[in-house]
Amino acid sequence: ANQQGADDVRGRIVAAGGTAVAIKADVRDVSEVRALVARSAHELGPIDILVNNAGSLVKRVPITSFTEEDWDEILRLNLKSAAFCTQAVVPSMIERKTGAIINVGSIAGRHGGGPGAALYAAAKGALMTLTKGHARELAAHGIRVNAIAPGVIDTPFHQVFSTPEMLRSFVAMIPLGRLGTSVECANVVAFLASDAASYLVGETIEINGGQLML
Repeated sequence: ANQQGADDVRGRIVAAGGTAVAIKADVRDVSEVRALVARSAHELGPIDILVNNAGSLVKRVPITSFTEEDWDEILRLNLKSAAFCTQAVVPSMIERKTGAIINVGSIAGRHGGGPGAALYAAAKGALMTLTKGHARELAAHGIRVNAIAPGVIDTPFHQVFSTPEMLRSFVAMIPLGRLGTSVECANVVAFLASDAASYLVGETIEINGGQLML
């Protein structure tokens, strides 16, 4: 958990005149998810926007080597967390007839992932399908559910899981010829959360520099 990063973001928001809290929770655990949502609503008021951004490759593991524990860990972190965070916030959204939920998928969920990433890809693919299911169920209540699917983004994710050689090979497949940035993803999330996306429902927006075009 990046407590320092969360605290830094909270500090910048407060310094800019906003209100923010940083609450630590293990979103693989349903009881902690419910406590997180309850405390957030208590501190800040009803939740209007949920971004399900928790996720990780955890580790690269080939099909001949992954264990039941690997399966459970990767699916709990990348899929279960989003399902139960959404479940925790929607009663209030339904009551108020408003809300926007944005799930963070991955290009891996479209093309199967890089070396040893099949479980991660499966979780992200399922998350994008869950996005459509939740969108259909919640649209009648005024709640929009969408997703983004980032490609190769220059974040600590690849510092941990990818070698420089792997990154060079990834860039060679990207028409824009470079890695993406976290800000380029955040801008699309902000759009999906805003009224500018008021008629966008159940979509997954690809953010990958042209690496995969659907």
